Amino acid sequence: MKLPLLMIFFFISAHPVISQPGGGKKNFHLYMLAGQSNMAGRGEIEAEDKTTYPQILVLNKANEWQPATEPLHFDKPDITGVGPGLSFAKKMTEIDSNIVIGLIPCAVGGSAINFWQPSKFYEPTKSYPYDDAIARTKFAMQKGNLKGILWQQGESDSDSIKAKLYAGNLKSLVERFRYDLNLKDLPFVAGTLPEFYIAKRPYAKIINEAIILLPNSVPNTAVVYSSGLHHKGDDTHFNSASARLLGERYAAVYQTLFKNQ
Repeated sequence: MKLPLLMIFFFISAHPVISQPGGGKKNFHLYMLAGQSNMAGRGEIEAEDKTTYPQILVLNKANEWQPATEPLHFDKPDITGVGPGLSFAKKMTEIDSNIVIGLIPCAVGGSAINFWQPSKFYEPTKSYPYDDAIARTKFAMQKGNLKGILWQQGESDSDSIKAKLYAGNLKSLVERFRYDLNLKDLPFVAGTLPEFYIAKRPYAKIINEAIILLPNSVPNTAVVYSSGLHHKGDDTHFNSASARLLGERYAAVYQTLFKNQ
């Protein structure tokens, strides 16, 4: 389905009013991108990552909607790159051409899950990861319909102490997001840590166990697996191709989650 020219004009000019065929705000689907550096993106930016699409917008640092290109995030401007968010949005709009995706970048590189709670200040980025995410998402929700949260995090919790607390902290995080955003059934999809990181830091395996078991105790949650993906040469961050593939996996899981609701 082709978008009306007037609608495309609204998107490209980052107009604050989202004009949608058949429902306006209802068809403007919002997704929070949260976690740490592998959600923020550290892959090398290539030509395909700079292409804009009328159906995909991103909320920039100034809380303005603009056509989405990499890098989406701004947590560490000197090193941000390709993450899973844009490829996720592309796949979602391929599946349903009647929607527009609004991405809300909130990931903060290096942030352990303990920083994802109210009033927690993260010194390396001079930010409050959780508070900032809630504020930006509530702002976005004035114009769109929040459909879910993409979560990719856990590297900074992969030690002998924090890993054992991760399951409880993750469950509390989902509950807190839902309470503060006033959406008791908000879908939440968490990605596992990659195999190459477990080889580097074995306690990451405990993080993955907690992530995989999350749907057993928290409804409307699901897991995206990072098996078979590759790093950029640092044994920590996905390369561009793997980050894009991870985004497509998020889209596939969300489609299944929505069908089962």
